[in-house]
Amino acid sequence: MKEQIARDLLSIRAVFFRPQEPFTWASGIKSPVYCDNRLILTAPEVRNRVETAIAETIRREYPQAEVLMGTSTAGIAHAAIAGHLLGLPMGYVRGSTKDHGRNNRIEGRLEPGQKVVVVEDLISTGGSVIEVVEAIREAGGEVLGIVSIFTYGMRKGLERLAQADVKNVSLCDFDTMAQVAAQENYIDPSDVRRLLAFRDDPSDESWITA
Repeated sequence: MKEQIARDLLSIRAVFFRPQEPFTWASGIKSPVYCDNRLILTAPEVRNRVETAIAETIRREYPQAEVLMGTSTAGIAHAAIAGHLLGLPMGYVRGSTKDHGRNNRIEGRLEPGQKVVVVEDLISTGGSVIEVVEAIREAGGEVLGIVSIFTYGMRKGLERLAQADVKNVSLCDFDTMAQVAAQENYIDPSDVRRLLAFRDDPSDESWITA
């Protein structure tokens, strides 16, 4: 599954490698990869495989799931489609509490004690998805875990997930993506080592000239 999802995301340029001319993140970190999984929604064939994989992963890894909660905003559509496939209710968690109306942070019905799976499109350092997990726990939900489409597998992200005591299952990861990108000639095979060096320590830019 990981290799198929990698090929799909590369084919629609949802994940795009540029090790010779790195992108710059908002944090200032130079990155050899650009990820925009929102493009999945505009590619019906790829979308079908991704949403089916999310649903199958939830069914396999979290059979007790009672409600899906998407991250705002990229996880919302994926949670909705997977919820439809599984016949489960869904909602989403805002980045912050609304300043009007009912002042909701969580949109959709969540009852205390309900078993929740969080649906996320991308995990890098893990900060935003853990905030979602914490909001659900504060509201009384029991978070079974996360299903994400893609994860970098960065040390900081893995440590944060472990500290939050939350399980994450990704359809695809950075290591698989790099290997498939080399096999499919999106990047030169010699670049794989540089990409993995970036993954290990994004703040160390020595991979750029390695």
